Amino acid sequence: MMSRERKLWIAFALVMLLSFGVLIYYGSEIYQQSPPVPDTVRTADGTVVFTGQDIMDGQNIWQSMGGQEVGSVWGHGAYVAPDWTADWLHREALFILDIFAEEEYGTGYKALSPEEQAVLKVRLQRELRTNTYEEESGTITISDTRLKAVDYLCGYYEGLFTDDPGFGKLRHDYAIPENSIRDKARMRKMNAFFFWATWATVTERPGSTVSYTHNWPADELVGNGPTRDLLAWSGVSIILLILCIGIMVFYHVRSGEEENVPAPETDPLLRQGITPSMLLVKKYFWIVSLLMILQMLLGIVTAHYGVEGGGLYGLPLDTILPYAVSRTWHTQLAIFWIATAWLATGLYIAPAVSGKDPKYQALGVNFLFVALLVIVLGSMAGQWLGVMQKMDLVSNFWFGHQGYEYVDLGRFWQIFLLIGLFLWLALMVRPLVPLLRAKTPERNLIIMFLISCTAIATFYAAGLMWGRQTNLAIAEYWRWWVVHLWVEGFFEVFATVVIAFLFVRLGLLKTRTATLNVLLATIVFMSGGVIGTFHHLYFSGTPTAVMALGATFSALEVVPLTLIGYEAYHNYKLSRAAGWLKDYKWPIYFMLAVAFWNFLGAGIFGFIINPPIALYYIQGLNTTPLHGHTALFGVYGMLGIGLMLFVLRSLYRNVTWNEKLLKLAFWSLNTGLLGMALLSLLPIGVWQALESIEHGMWFARSSELMQHPGMIALKWLRAVGDTIFGVGIIAVGVFVYQLTLQKRK
Repeated sequence: MMSRERKLWIAFALVMLLSFGVLIYYGSEIYQQSPPVPDTVRTADGTVVFTGQDIMDGQNIWQSMGGQEVGSVWGHGAYVAPDWTADWLHREALFILDIFAEEEYGTGYKALSPEEQAVLKVRLQRELRTNTYEEESGTITISDTRLKAVDYLCGYYEGLFTDDPGFGKLRHDYAIPENSIRDKARMRKMNAFFFWATWATVTERPGSTVSYTHNWPADELVGNGPTRDLLAWSGVSIILLILCIGIMVFYHVRSGEEENVPAPETDPLLRQGITPSMLLVKKYFWIVSLLMILQMLLGIVTAHYGVEGGGLYGLPLDTILPYAVSRTWHTQLAIFWIATAWLATGLYIAPAVSGKDPKYQALGVNFLFVALLVIVLGSMAGQWLGVMQKMDLVSNFWFGHQGYEYVDLGRFWQIFLLIGLFLWLALMVRPLVPLLRAKTPERNLIIMFLISCTAIATFYAAGLMWGRQTNLAIAEYWRWWVVHLWVEGFFEVFATVVIAFLFVRLGLLKTRTATLNVLLATIVFMSGGVIGTFHHLYFSGTPTAVMALGATFSALEVVPLTLIGYEAYHNYKLSRAAGWLKDYKWPIYFMLAVAFWNFLGAGIFGFIINPPIALYYIQGLNTTPLHGHTALFGVYGMLGIGLMLFVLRSLYRNVTWNEKLLKLAFWSLNTGLLGMALLSLLPIGVWQALESIEHGMWFARSSELMQHPGMIALKWLRAVGDTIFGVGIIAVGVFVYQLTLQKRK
């Protein structure tokens, strides 16, 4: 009979093979069915309005000023400025309706009766929704009426992004500095990109009554409303969620309790040798602590731009640190410090398992440290230069700001980071090869560890799959390979394996049990997680099948999180299994926090934005940073801190820890994050969602709503949670420096 372990390995291989097969197949469909970039946009008499090169250059110009860090396009990006596609679409609709009303009735649209308005809306929808793209000639033909609207909007956005004094208040509300775009020719091209991206939101696909973005954003003037497929697959996702939760609970009850392993009488790690390369890891944690504090400070500045768009308490900060830069650095540093904490943990564990360093291991650890510093500092400098418009478009792509959220760093820095990750992979593999050859009891766990390490190094390469002028729909597909699969996927597997390793090394789990648990957890997570990548792409110019798959499989991502309390309780029991485990109280408590935020941040707040019907109305609203903050920091950040504390506990075995400082850090971080979520991000997101449902996405992101006194009050309430949270960040940093600057005993 086939062993359970072998069955799980086969299941793991099948899940990965089938899931990535589906992901790649429908990726090819996205290539075929993405909104076409025309060779020319022209009027019926042949007048050229924009060229295809204008549109692609305009996309690069939008990226250079910050891209998704300044408002959003198709719902992806930042939240202070509007979604430019929703904003353009609504303003274009109103302008054309006024032209129609003046022609037909001699007055403005708003002065008409409901019956007269209804007639003009039908005419407007026929104007905007009819697909006039000719594949043979590569042209989009627009009417003279629409040309007038385009000219009006080009003037409007030119005034906003340059220095027209009439737009001063609006620039302040949107946290956009004067002369964000300093050249009128550049501005014309960026308007060409805005036109094309908006065209895709309302123009119906050939042979369909639905737009390229599945009728997103909602706007009743142009006939954009929820589609039949969107409603149907939302229902399927919820039914599937309930069904799979029932199956998961049944499986858990049937499998019984975890086996009880008597805890060792003394800490097994005290008998573990510490190699020279393991000692070098502590300087990685210095950088982790420094980047955490810097990221927190940038978060304060970034959040404050929402209430004072020109700076910080009267300081004109936007002249030297625009919102686009502060938010870029804030989000990028989150990835950098969390990844550094995890990578450093791997650098510690690999030689710890083998008990010795391969030749030049210490040199490799030092070289990687320097390389990471260069990448962090170099990419940040390049992003500042890009946003400040000090680079041409090609230089900006390579060394500046790519404009895509979480992968903003220039292509040169991406390649440099990829090389660094493969160096890290080599440093992981070399100490473990002898153990693989020896076929130790931990062999399968080590194989899983190396698979996760290989995936971390390899899948970052997805960030190199788009070019400087790749169609936005295709770039979005590959971007989410990095953000979802790399950050949320394979790092999750890596963390699961590392935690299992730690508990095995502490003598609290049997190796076989840990291996089975890791394999099962990985299978369950990846069953939904890989294809679930598509739930980010519902409205990014993708075919209907992407919505169906994304809705179905992203529901599966939430299923294992419903039983997260069992994991938390199990870890809590382990922490009390022996007296010496009190030394590991705070590392394990941070693991308990990971379980809590996995349930709340990744589970509940994640599922809020998962079903297509929900995301249709709330994509790009503050419900997204609600999920982002509570999942990214609550899960991955807390885990990074917990892993760092595990390593430090092993390095500084006989040093008395500052328990009061760790207690302050733990409770400040968790209560502060909860306060940030419940006092500000959640109520703002709910308010916006209600307005989006009633009026449309354009209004939910408008200055009129976001500068409402009640909304401003909710933004200020975030300061309560942020302050408490900031105390926790500083406490972690102080603890790390206090501890690591002491002599080891």
